[in-house]
Amino acid sequence: MPCINPDGKPTETGKKVLPALKNEGLSSSEKVSESTGLALFRVRSGLRDMTDAGFVEIIGDKYNITEKGSKLIE
Repeated sequence: MPCINPDGKPTETGKKVLPALKNEGLSSSEKVSESTGLALFRVRSGLRDMTDAGFVEIIGDKYNITEKGSKLIE
C-alpha cells in the first residue's frame, strides 16, 4: 500500500507516518515503525514514496518531514 494517492494526497498509511515524523523530528524508519505500529517494510516503502513526492527529506540516515509534508497534515 503506497503512502501517496494518485492525486498526491497521503493515504491512511501516509497519514500515520507524516505526523510521527512531525512529532519526533529527525527519525529512523525503525523508530517511525515503532511509533506508528506499521510494519517496517511498509514504512520504508512509504518514506521512499514521500521523499520522491517532496513530503519527506533525508538528512544523513534519518528522515524529516518537509514544509510541504507538514501542510498536508494541518
